[in-house]
Amino acid sequence: MKIIKLTLLFIAISTLTNCASGYKMIEPKSINYISTNETDNVKLEYKYDLLDKKYAKKELKKGVKLVAIKITNNSEKDIMFGRDTKLTYANGSEIYVMENEKVFKTLKQSPASYLWYLLLTPMNFYTAENGQQTSSTPIGLIVGPGLAGGNMIAAGSANKKFRTEVLEYNINGTLIKKGETKYGLIGIKSDSFDSLKLKIE
Repeated sequence: MKIIKLTLLFIAISTLTNCASGYKMIEPKSINYISTNETDNVKLEYKYDLLDKKYAKKELKKGVKLVAIKITNNSEKDIMFGRDTKLTYANGSEIYVMENEKVFKTLKQSPASYLWYLLLTPMNFYTAENGQQTSSTPIGLIVGPGLAGGNMIAAGSANKKFRTEVLEYNINGTLIKKGETKYGLIGIKSDSFDSLKLKIE
């Protein structure tokens, strides 16, 4: 009886902590940027700590930071992000900016990981009267596939939103004309929240 209770407790905890999470749109154009740096009349504003739940855990696990950036070109010439202007840390070391598709693939949820809920399929609910089993209901046939399917759909839907936004705000190779402001989402390999600045070439 104790083993059954422990098993049910484990299942309940796992169900509550391992569910798929939704994706909250970042919307770089509406962010209140606090971190700012300016180089040769080109202003960089940026913000870390954009993701939550499963996506934030993936950031931590994979050592990848998703950063929202806003670049305002107040110089007298047009510039292209990634060619004429690059990101560096405060110490001057250049930052490798990941391709946005790779950022998505690195940080996305894995819908297939929720298939383990199918292990609940054989679970039965027993009722007893006067110490004698009176009935058995195969609740696992509903619970297992229901949790697996529901979480896979939720993860797939969240991933679709995440991918759409990450690709929409792909700033790599974007031309920023003089007087223009552009927004982007970039992925960098980092375990910390280091200061960023632009290097104009």
